[in-house]
Amino acid sequence: MPEGDTVWNTARVLHRALAGARLTGSDFRVPQLATTDLTGWTVRESASRGKHLLLRLTAPAGGAHWTLHSHLRMDGAWRAYAPGERWSGRPAHLIRVVLRSPGAVAVGYHLHELALVPTAEEDGLVGHLGPDLLGPDWDPAEAVRRLAARPEETIGEALLDQRNLAGVGNLYKCEVLFLRGVSPWTPVRAVPDLAGTVALAQRLLAANRGRWTQSTTGSLHRGQTSYVYGRRAQPCRRCGTAIRKQELGERVTYWCPVCQPEHPGAPPPA
Repeated sequence: MPEGDTVWNTARVLHRALAGARLTGSDFRVPQLATTDLTGWTVRESASRGKHLLLRLTAPAGGAHWTLHSHLRMDGAWRAYAPGERWSGRPAHLIRVVLRSPGAVAVGYHLHELALVPTAEEDGLVGHLGPDLLGPDWDPAEAVRRLAARPEETIGEALLDQRNLAGVGNLYKCEVLFLRGVSPWTPVRAVPDLAGTVALAQRLLAANRGRWTQSTTGSLHRGQTSYVYGRRAQPCRRCGTAIRKQELGERVTYWCPVCQPEHPGAPPPA
């Protein structure tokens, strides 16, 4: 499940593989781009914006700037291979785009919202997003302001709303709230230190840039990388109470009922 740091890492992989290269071929396997041919286009850079990937290119005729936009959602992925290397990332029927250059082949699997737009129109695709926790536009005060604008919303749902701050997914939502001692069902207005919650979210994502194993505990050992996420019925690492799992909005959440005191509206014990 890609979160902001995973998408940031993916953008760096594509940048290293393709930036500065002239494409020798492309294959789009989605109806809206099926006839698009990017042969001869030059890749300028690969960047991320929250959970969105932006591959910026220059067209050969007239040098117009375009952006290939994709969203990974829950199951999308990009992989970079050496020419001639076997594509082992996902089943072939999930491939949505292939970009070839002299030094690398980039393959996009199960991508969503795939679109090719003039770079000047990128805001039409990502302009609704809040400050990017890993981007140059990161503005913690603006993130707090956006969160506070919906005071009755649960903090668990508010952190996942990419219009508030871009990059937090379910893993970081659960881990941040555990570390802050806040129940996911707490209304935003009742969160003791909203700025501290936002700051911690940014620090956790930033700490995982450059590696694929996400850890909030400081350990990279299997089974030791999270405090509550994915640990239903296992003992809390702080107090030993069984970790609980429940749906909140459209996503599941994990929390410790002792370390994160229950708030009215939280589900009853199972």
